[in-house]
Amino acid sequence: QVQLVESGGGLVQAGGSLRLSCAASGRTFSNYGMGWFRQAPGKEREFVAGVSWTGRRTYYADSVKGRFTISRDNAKNTVYLRMNSLKPEDTAVYYCNAKAYGATHDVLRLDSGSWGQGTQVTVSS
Repeated sequence: QVQLVESGGGLVQAGGSLRLSCAASGRTFSNYGMGWFRQAPGKEREFVAGVSWTGRRTYYADSVKGRFTISRDNAKNTVYLRMNSLKPEDTAVYYCNAKAYGATHDVLRLDSGSWGQGTQVTVSS
């Protein structure tokens, strides 16, 4: 099983930016499709962004398209989520996710696979 550790969360004003990082260990990182999910208080966990195990495909929830960018650095076993133009409704705990050979949107957005412990993102208005 791959182990995931997120970092980079915090408090930011609306319109600001943050970059989340997720460091992976324990398995061959390049064999994993990676994703970011989030869970706001009182809501279900939802898919935010994903990148295929090949790195050739990226996918985004409609609510973050054009504002968030997911990327991966296989040399560092790390996936990133760059978040720009943050809104108060982006406030949530953000979780890193890994799926072996995850490649398609349908697979990457499933609530399954390996998870990190989460990092809090709070956007003030």
